Amino acid sequence: MTYCVGLMLKEGLVFLSDTRTNAGLDNISRYRKMFTWEVPGDRAIVALSAGNLAITQAVMSTLHEAIDDPDTKPGDCILSAPSMFCVAELVGQAMQKVQLKYHDTLEQHHESSAASIMIGGQRKGGDQRLFLVYAAGNFIEATEDTPYLQIGEHKYGKPILDRVITPDTPIHEGVKAALLSMDSTLRSNLSVGMPLDLAVLPDDACEFSELRRIEAEDPGFHALSSAWSTALRDAFAMMPDEHSTPSDD
Repeated sequence: MTYCVGLMLKEGLVFLSDTRTNAGLDNISRYRKMFTWEVPGDRAIVALSAGNLAITQAVMSTLHEAIDDPDTKPGDCILSAPSMFCVAELVGQAMQKVQLKYHDTLEQHHESSAASIMIGGQRKGGDQRLFLVYAAGNFIEATEDTPYLQIGEHKYGKPILDRVITPDTPIHEGVKAALLSMDSTLRSNLSVGMPLDLAVLPDDACEFSELRRIEAEDPGFHALSSAWSTALRDAFAMMPDEHSTPSDD
């Protein structure tokens, strides 16, 4: 399993993913779930993947081959697409192609081909956009009403995002919220694990301000996790007991 989150804020986009894959208790491995492309001053794009690893790797390979193929027509790869909407369409088409090739065989072996890919970024002259592509190749887009998207094991990290994230959230606060969302997931689900990959893309920059891997021993992440645990325990201790609530009599 995995957990990936993307935030669409007025100040920019924030992406965070873990690196654990789990095919059983005795088959746990690390695989990168975040893929980035950057043409400084022109565009920057991030893809996050979850689900069947063979499917998502094949989709990523399809996208990379289109970039590397000298015969690819202008607009038919994500680095020449005229808009982020067209980028999402290309990812959806790649997903459809891969699913068509492998779905039936996987089903015959009682294996799921379910997969999803989050794709976001910005091209020069366009708005930042964030999409979630499903296994069928269709997709939805983050909006001001729903300024974040999640894939994978999302339920543990959702509450803090619901309470904190709005389009007006400063980008540095968005990074903090994404990290705490991941921390909650790490604590509650063993199928999600370190290290983490973080990407930050300020609005209208068309290049990343932060692109790094966070290892398990990272002191900053450890301090944030410890402070959050302490804050939650202190808040819990301050909550009134049920029997101490004033009655209406």
